[in-house]
Amino acid sequence: MSTSPSNVIFVITDDQGYGDIGYHGNPVLDTPHLDQMARESVQLDDHHHDPLCSPSRAALLTGQYAARNGVWHVIHGCHLLHPKALTMADHFSANGYRCGMFGKWHLGDNYPFAPQYRGFHEVLCHRGGGVGELPDYWGNNYFDDTYFHNGEPKPCKGYCTDVFFDAALDFIRSNAESPFFVYLAPNAMHSPFIVPEHYAAPYKTLGIPEDRANFYGMIANFDENMGRLFQLLKQLQLDGDTIVIFTADHGTAAGYDAKTGEGYNAGMRGKKGSVYDGGHRVSFFLRWQGTLPAERRIPQVTAHIDILPTLLELCGISPVGEVAFDGLSLVPLMRGDESDLPERSIVIQLQPDEPVKWHHTAVLHGRWRLINGEELYDIENDPAQKDNISLANRRRVAAIRQEYDIWWQNMQVGFSQVIAIPVGTVHENPVLLSARDWHPTLGRVPWMQSWIDLPGYEANGFWLIDVIQAGSYRIELRSHPVEANLPMGIDRAILRIGEDEYVQATDQSDSLAAFTLDLRAGLTSLSTLLSSIADSRERGACYVYVRKL
Repeated sequence: MSTSPSNVIFVITDDQGYGDIGYHGNPVLDTPHLDQMARESVQLDDHHHDPLCSPSRAALLTGQYAARNGVWHVIHGCHLLHPKALTMADHFSANGYRCGMFGKWHLGDNYPFAPQYRGFHEVLCHRGGGVGELPDYWGNNYFDDTYFHNGEPKPCKGYCTDVFFDAALDFIRSNAESPFFVYLAPNAMHSPFIVPEHYAAPYKTLGIPEDRANFYGMIANFDENMGRLFQLLKQLQLDGDTIVIFTADHGTAAGYDAKTGEGYNAGMRGKKGSVYDGGHRVSFFLRWQGTLPAERRIPQVTAHIDILPTLLELCGISPVGEVAFDGLSLVPLMRGDESDLPERSIVIQLQPDEPVKWHHTAVLHGRWRLINGEELYDIENDPAQKDNISLANRRRVAAIRQEYDIWWQNMQVGFSQVIAIPVGTVHENPVLLSARDWHPTLGRVPWMQSWIDLPGYEANGFWLIDVIQAGSYRIELRSHPVEANLPMGIDRAILRIGEDEYVQATDQSDSLAAFTLDLRAGLTSLSTLLSSIADSRERGACYVYVRKL
């Protein structure tokens, strides 16, 4: 075992379920590099994340339940990681590591939420929850996109997954002589399912539906890039000095159709967004050649909250400050020093804007799964979760419900936190507010840029902002971002700051409506209304730029 600090490469894909890999029995997917990694790794065989992106990533990065740090959804401001939460990169950078983040973040795009403010020295990322979503650079479509390098837009040549791997490999080469931590989070395999045709073609020839064939093609491209990563580590003679992790954020998006049963889901019920196992059981391989045993399978239930304490112990790093992890270090199991974990319950959840007890919740307790507080399944005898045995096991249900009650009470501080987007700081000026962070008041929050100009599309909401410095501000309302500079097609723009309202007449050809006004310091709401007489359409401004003058 090396006495020097171990490097860490944490690879997390999007929407790739447990069954979306050849090693786990997928009958059509060809993933040779992931399969080889599995054979060289310690495997967490019953490992769980939350059912959607932001909560999973928040828990992985902090070692705490996501709700404890203000994250329990993927939009509506419920995905902003609390500024005081410490991330993996905070711990590693404080211990002398160079930290790089490449790909998807989805825990806030503004200061102080974005990755360049959370312990990372080098960042290349898209914005929002996926390429082409509302906060992302206008017009990104997976090929030759503009991503954000340390917060600034940077044109990038090539396919998205290749671009993020290229950046990560360059970072590894540049930091080969010092310990490094890489968080490599490609947007693949998130929709829209777009990939160079030659990756999808073999699956289309098998008669697989187009979306799933493209989804599998995205996995094939990702697997090829994993091969590039392992080749570089070998060339740099870093194999034995580098921990490499592969996992995904939650269940499959397109590898399985829950309605028809088509595709492959390793015999599990549910997919992305579900609290049945198919929605949150994921692959987890940890490779440390020469230090941890190859193909050791850990059967105990483990979860996202366990990963950070495990990594810190493996690397001999003490946490920054007095952070209290919700998870456990799995190092004794990985090394074979212990054969079991303490008895415990793990909560998997996805909450609406206003958290509701037992909403979309699974409690995992060994072999048992309690779903939404009512359905009980014995996963050992019923892995497909077909037989609800709650009536015959009322005492067990009551006991697990009691453990959830304790968890629920522990999360109340997190649920009650008001997390606002700061404006008027030295770190970011102007601040871009996108409608993806709305607290909605009308219609459905626009996720994708393509929704903005749909005929009849109407939606609105408000942002919570924290005015850090009182003073004069210029506030621009736009229906498209500044780089698009497209006409709004409206006759009137309204800006509301708290209880104050400001109105401005506009021409249909105007691309923006600008207001200059004085703001008081402190928390407030900001909302807008754009109206058109011609089509009687009213909606909010999807993009607002707030500049301290």
